[in-house]
Amino acid sequence: MSSEVHSAPPTPRPVSTPPSQMHSPAPSRSPLRAMVTPLASPVRKAVASVKGYLEEVGHITRLADPHDAWLPITASQSGNSYYAAFHSLSSGIGFQALVLPAAFASLGWTWAIVCLTAAFVWQLYTLRLLVNLHEPVAGGTRYSRYMHLATTVFGEKWGKILALLPTMYLSAGTCTALIIVGGGSMKILFSIACGPACVARPLTTVEWYVVFICVAVVLSQLPNLNSIAGVSLVAGTAAVGYCTMIWAVSVAKGRVAGASHDPVKAAGDVDRTIAVLNGLGIIAFAFRGHNLVLEIQGTMPSTLKHPSHVPMWKGVKFAYLVVALCLYPVAVGGFWAYGDQMPPNGVLSALYKFHSRDVSRLVVGLATLLVVVNCLTTFQLYAMPVFDNMEAGYVHKKNRPCPWWLRAGFRTFFGAVNLLIAVAMPFLSELAGLLGGISLPVTLAYPCFMWVAIMKPPRGSAMWCVNWALGSLGMVLSFALIVGNLWGLVARGLHVHFFKPE
Repeated sequence: MSSEVHSAPPTPRPVSTPPSQMHSPAPSRSPLRAMVTPLASPVRKAVASVKGYLEEVGHITRLADPHDAWLPITASQSGNSYYAAFHSLSSGIGFQALVLPAAFASLGWTWAIVCLTAAFVWQLYTLRLLVNLHEPVAGGTRYSRYMHLATTVFGEKWGKILALLPTMYLSAGTCTALIIVGGGSMKILFSIACGPACVARPLTTVEWYVVFICVAVVLSQLPNLNSIAGVSLVAGTAAVGYCTMIWAVSVAKGRVAGASHDPVKAAGDVDRTIAVLNGLGIIAFAFRGHNLVLEIQGTMPSTLKHPSHVPMWKGVKFAYLVVALCLYPVAVGGFWAYGDQMPPNGVLSALYKFHSRDVSRLVVGLATLLVVVNCLTTFQLYAMPVFDNMEAGYVHKKNRPCPWWLRAGFRTFFGAVNLLIAVAMPFLSELAGLLGGISLPVTLAYPCFMWVAIMKPPRGSAMWCVNWALGSLGMVLSFALIVGNLWGLVARGLHVHFFKPE
């Protein structure tokens, strides 16, 4: 039995040769030219049988769609559990974790810890579902892209309606947020390094955004997802480093004067409800990366003997152990140190606000540098699905690999568009709760419905009931978060300043 993967390819035109056949000798030069005759058919059958056997026992992995071998996500299938851990750590933790103490200020100690723990366990469960759904039948279809799985389950029309906006935000929107955070951190790092007596003219915020995106575009020229495994390792290491430094320094300096750990008092029940929903949205916003799980697993070889879900789950378990060891200290330590004095932008802003003078410039500068490094390197991982989609249009139309100069043009164009959005809408950080509600179904709801639709458990069974309940609860929670945060924005007002980054 062959472990060949079926991905329903479009009928390619014979314009070019897939990479998997590029090294095959030309018929005119091959000593096996006689194989085209009837006498050679037993030899051809024997070669095919040996190849099928090698695929079955796990020595060969071949894509049925030659186009997949030309696209950034599936071009290289030499991934392993280490690569999975690097990518999962990079996608699972980042600047969103620094906003978690603000959720504690809205919910209070008990409910914030309960909600954070419930969300962590829930998203780990749906992560497990996605890992198993990547190749639900051994040797069958491999879903190496989230949108492919969504359109298979919900249909072409509803798959795009339900999943396209959240996944696009989780990819392109995260890249825009990384420009805002990374460029702003570059500006702060320059002021720290230059010192109060600096005579150099500082760059404006927009100019720092340009510096950030130029470096990010240069890094983005690495060709495929496997080639950025080292970049993801740097991203994850930097995130762990600055999270640890920030909460450790905040706790070491003790509570700030006047900090209270009671939930923020609201003027009425409506305001209190809005504050709670905003806190829940921030917690949902902290968990990300589910839109990349299938893509990461698609970089691994998968055969009947060695299915890809085994090394993938090993890498995910290690990565999310590290994520938990970062999220909880940042959330608990940050709220303990700053309480209701926590700025809306999170614990890093609190560190600058309360300890910029009594903490060594070296420590603050190093933490800021790690934030910059993390933003630059995480940008590569979250941009990869967009790069893949842009190149797929060319590959399927021209039936040949995307040339290097066009690939560089695509990625430069994507960087320029994200830069324009970052400059035009620098207030995106104030929408964390709303954006968390929009992206929540991708993380907590859709995987449950996908599992029921593909695995088809018996109606009324435990798994059927659990997944329907969790999926429905996720959709209701998403709707409540979107409505509540929109209501809050209308009631409080949003400080909109287009094309005026602070």
